[in-house]
Amino acid sequence: MPHGYFLVGSSAAMLRTAEIVRLVGPRRATVLITGETGTGKEMVARAIHLASPRAHQPMVTVNCNALPETLIEAELFGHVRGAFTGAIGPRIGRFEQAHRGTLFLDEVGDLPLETQAKLLRVLQEREFQRLGSSETMRVDVRLIAATNVDLKERVRERKFRQDLFYRLNVVPISTPPLRERLEDVPLLAAHFLEKICRQEEIAIRSLAAETIEFLCSHAWPGNVRQLENAVERAVALSGDREVLHPADFELADAGAPATIPDAGMDFERTVGAIERNLLEQAMRRAGGNKTAAAEMLGLKRTTLAAKLKAIEAVAS
Repeated sequence: MPHGYFLVGSSAAMLRTAEIVRLVGPRRATVLITGETGTGKEMVARAIHLASPRAHQPMVTVNCNALPETLIEAELFGHVRGAFTGAIGPRIGRFEQAHRGTLFLDEVGDLPLETQAKLLRVLQEREFQRLGSSETMRVDVRLIAATNVDLKERVRERKFRQDLFYRLNVVPISTPPLRERLEDVPLLAAHFLEKICRQEEIAIRSLAAETIEFLCSHAWPGNVRQLENAVERAVALSGDREVLHPADFELADAGAPATIPDAGMDFERTVGAIERNLLEQAMRRAGGNKTAAAEMLGLKRTTLAAKLKAIEAVAS
């Protein structure tokens, strides 16, 4: 998938997403993106914006769960001076800022019911009023919403308006968790590695073959965002080395369940990569002291030594 669309991956799931982006991008239809936290919902929204005729206009982002309930309407629709305590001057809201562009509402499931009603009116009528004003403002905005909660369940719980759900869910897109598209990990890791090295203005690093194997064996409970953070941390801790090794990545997450990709897996190689990473971490933290590393892992020193010898033999 082209990097220009901010989407990276060649899995069947990502290719389907790319096709939807290609088809829906030029249209005005409202899009609802669903998926776990960290799966790249904002990147999909940006890809849609860049694939649209509005690409030269701004894409304005609002995180709906990051704002107090008392301020969310002022943030979206703006206000006039004196509209409420503390409104010492007028303010342009996000809808006006996104005029002729795209408005991305992240975590839309957290909007208060009263604000949901006003959002529905804007979507239906393409107009609104600033808080404290009787003047009607008309806007031309393409709306993309995203959520990590089940909006249908929220509707059943009467925490989300059913009519608003249908208005948002014109074109649904689901972003799969990274554990269900592990074949994309090498491309994503390489993409993040190049991006981070350029940001740090250092020589582009590379990933050893065993590192890629190790990364593909991880369950990634934090999804794509966790992978990017892991790569950034590995670059920071690897010093001047040009090649990153499994020991540069600290991916404990022992409580995260391992999952089997649809394409299957090599059990021995996967378990071996996990074991090798734990051994290397223990030796690094113990400063090379095998006795301390063995205690850290709950192994006998002779068992640890044998495992390390086996790893060295495979490497050679």
